[in-house]
Amino acid sequence: MMEWTGYVAATLTTLAFIPQAVKTLKTKDTRSISLGMYIVFTVGVGFWLLYGIYLHSLPMIVSNVITLALAAAILAMKVRWR
Repeated sequence: MMEWTGYVAATLTTLAFIPQAVKTLKTKDTRSISLGMYIVFTVGVGFWLLYGIYLHSLPMIVSNVITLALAAAILAMKVRWR
């Protein structure tokens, strides 16, 4: 019944990463991005994905696959363009 809240939360938190990824791709400026934060965050999202798979929660799985891809892309840009 409350599954819609999972979909809304997943959509909003996933969409939040798109502006940062686009801006970083356009400017190649990663100076203000914390490497430590993105390492910890990306690993954490990976664990959320595993947990979502364990729970068979489609909102958690889909949102964390997308968020993991975006966070990993930003992390890769940070490592490459520091």
